[in-house]
Amino acid sequence: MPPASTGASTIVVAASTQSSPVSPVTADRTATADRLEPGGPGYRRMSFALFAAGVATFALLYSTQALLPAVSASFGATAGQASWTVSAATGALALFVLPLSALSERFGRRQMMTASLTVAVVVGLFVPFAPSLGWLIALRAVQGAALAGLPASAMAYLAEEVRPKALVAAIGLFVAGNSIGGMSGRILTGWVAQLWGWRAALGSVGLLAVACAAVFHFMIPRARHFTPGSLNPKALARTVGGHLADPLLRRLYAIGALFMTVFGAVYTVIGYRLVEAPFNLPQGVVGSIFLVYLVGTVSSAAAGKLVARMGRRGALYLAVSTTAAGLLLSLADQLTAVLGGLVLITAGFFAGHAVASSSVSRTATRGRAQASALYQSAYYLGSSAGGTLGAVAFHAGGWAGTVTLGLLAVLGVVSITLYGTRAARVEQRRSAAVLSVQN
Repeated sequence: MPPASTGASTIVVAASTQSSPVSPVTADRTATADRLEPGGPGYRRMSFALFAAGVATFALLYSTQALLPAVSASFGATAGQASWTVSAATGALALFVLPLSALSERFGRRQMMTASLTVAVVVGLFVPFAPSLGWLIALRAVQGAALAGLPASAMAYLAEEVRPKALVAAIGLFVAGNSIGGMSGRILTGWVAQLWGWRAALGSVGLLAVACAAVFHFMIPRARHFTPGSLNPKALARTVGGHLADPLLRRLYAIGALFMTVFGAVYTVIGYRLVEAPFNLPQGVVGSIFLVYLVGTVSSAAAGKLVARMGRRGALYLAVSTTAAGLLLSLADQLTAVLGGLVLITAGFFAGHAVASSSVSRTATRGRAQASALYQSAYYLGSSAGGTLGAVAFHAGGWAGTVTLGLLAVLGVVSITLYGTRAARVEQRRSAAVLSVQN
């Protein structure tokens, strides 16, 4: 295991050369002249296209999250029951991301992303007309399954088409699109729901996604480094088994799941807290709370610089510390404290997610789509668990219950990273002992 295998990342950043596990020969072979890089031809189109895809993905995937109090009131449902309109979508995405990523190995990343986004947008236009909570949950599950073809394929596309030194920044921009989508979708639905109801709000998100899908279709560059693979189930099983056998990848998958557990719990429940006493905020104002997603846009896009300055472990420790501080601050009953807590939680989450997801893309030299798909599965299973468990914890213990759940997940990230650091040091000592004997 290379020295950088600390449980945080093995990503290589241009400004970080002290612990690079990649030899100059390997770097020269990988960073070929026709790969995309900042300032080069096609990079801006690629960034804009994937940014639009990220906006559509998160706007659709979490379209009901800011509307949960209104959905509960409309169908006479509890917070836990209504939360399934979010958890069903993220859970279906987690289940389908691996098989759809396998199809992307055969038919191409660009083709899979286009088909995935198109189907999700079409389903999104039917969601506002769901006649019951059961139908709404079912349609949301279909929408989540359709979206499953986009995240892992996008990560694999970037790993193949972008120069390694620019990979963290490129993935950070895609994640930034996610944060913009999550923010704009929730703000849009909040104000539209206040004026015309939650069904009209879901329709507005569908139209936003249509526009983003059109931008993606016309802007995404042709893939130049994709090599079609096989759909052989045995080969797929071997690839997946190899990824799951890698200790570093397993730790990265767990880190992504735990980060998303915090985020899913907080943003599923926050609407219920803010519409109740002592805040009593209207639906439109609650939707506007998601403007704090702009912080996530900045922190995810800056992930590369954080890794370059602090190292992978340092960036992750900063992310979890920021998230934990935000959870504790949000316990106060002052609106400014709650907003400050959400800012810190959002910044920490998006920074940690960008570091972990880009690490997966770089660590896996074979079967990148499957490696990214496993990360996305863990990530969205964390979202589903966080949304459902967060709502249950809120029902049982109020906001303090949700915060406790989040702090336990943060403690899990810290424990995994510390374990990875210890494992790396043991491996270094073992390698040093072997070299000493050989000499």
